[in-house]
Amino acid sequence: MARIAARTVAGLRDAAFAAGVTAALALPLIGLHLDDVSGGVVIRYRFGSMALAMAAVFCGRLAMTALRAGDAGWFRTFGARLAPRVRLGRGRIGFGVAFLALVLPLIPGVENQTLDRGILVLIYVMLGWGLNVVVGLAGLLDLGYVAFYAVGAYSYALLAAYLGFTFWICLPLAALLAATFGVVLGFPVLRLRGDYLAIVTLGFGEMIRIVLINWTSFTGGPNGLSQIPRPTLFGLEFTADATPGHTTFAEFFGLAYSSHYRYVFLYYLVLAVALAVNAFTLRLRKLPLGRAWEALREDEIASRTLGINPTTVKLSAFGIGASLAGFAGPFFDARQAFVSPESFNFLESATILAIVVLGGMGSQIGVVVATFILILLPEVLRDFGFVQQIAELRLLIFGAAMVLIMIWRPQGLLSRREPSVRLDKARSTP
Repeated sequence: MARIAARTVAGLRDAAFAAGVTAALALPLIGLHLDDVSGGVVIRYRFGSMALAMAAVFCGRLAMTALRAGDAGWFRTFGARLAPRVRLGRGRIGFGVAFLALVLPLIPGVENQTLDRGILVLIYVMLGWGLNVVVGLAGLLDLGYVAFYAVGAYSYALLAAYLGFTFWICLPLAALLAATFGVVLGFPVLRLRGDYLAIVTLGFGEMIRIVLINWTSFTGGPNGLSQIPRPTLFGLEFTADATPGHTTFAEFFGLAYSSHYRYVFLYYLVLAVALAVNAFTLRLRKLPLGRAWEALREDEIASRTLGINPTTVKLSAFGIGASLAGFAGPFFDARQAFVSPESFNFLESATILAIVVLGGMGSQIGVVVATFILILLPEVLRDFGFVQQIAELRLLIFGAAMVLIMIWRPQGLLSRREPSVRLDKARSTP
């Protein structure tokens, strides 16, 4: 009894200390809020929200202490127990998601807003798969991945504005330019690892954003670029009135004009490119280059002894990962016909990295599931009046999700490491 009482007191003391730390951190972040009024700025106190945060941390810390003292083995191996079932259902999940994505525009009653959210999800899925090459396969922590996304988006906007290039010409050029920036970033950071690599990539992302803001004469500065031309289908425009020398999609097929056709076309276009990116990355993983990425991720010194050139392998990872982000950039422009530097801040990089980590390093279907959780779910919650709450608590929710994943499934929701090449047991047996 004395031992149980001592453990209880120690657990309560530890939980109280964690709640006190939460109070110190939450006071400036949650407890105080500045509201703009006509006469200036007024401080609004939110001690109720602060108390809820402290109570949540206190209860969570106390529960973790109880689990460690009690059935800690069950808590730590729960993910391992669930893994076989997830492994059996992973293929079914993938086919189910692909089938749903294909038939979504054909479902009666699907509105433009739903297709627009589908386009947004597919763009982030492509970004997640691209960063998965750099972080999940090559093991290079990149906190400035949004810079390549910005390069792809601004490449299309600037080439269309100054040279009159179409979407189909700018799409491969945007990927090529983004890959070039990825290789340029890769050269200075070849000798860096871990936190130092993350800091340099973070600085690179901020440099790109600040250049876009300050180069007003070329990029439009903080006002951005508008009236970006949207993609066409073999020259058919998805507008009400065609430009001189062109024909609209509705006129060509004898249909009444509807903006729904543009959403359906852009959705299927993004879906086709996303499926191509998926097939490309899956194929890369089985090639010698993909196996070299994984070997470098596990042990760089051992990779050198096997004859793997770390310089070439790292540069290829940065270049290919950046090119996939460059592919996603023009679709960002095509979705809203407007681009500005504020769309490519650090929060976007953190979101993409959270998608990769939450889904599982190296897991393709994991990226899709994490994108549904982190991108689609907040958009759906907006319909229920949680706009302000989501804006204020988005980073807090991300942090809480990462902490839970580190405790429950350190490798991610659907992560598994399987050999790229399996040896034939029959041939290897003497």
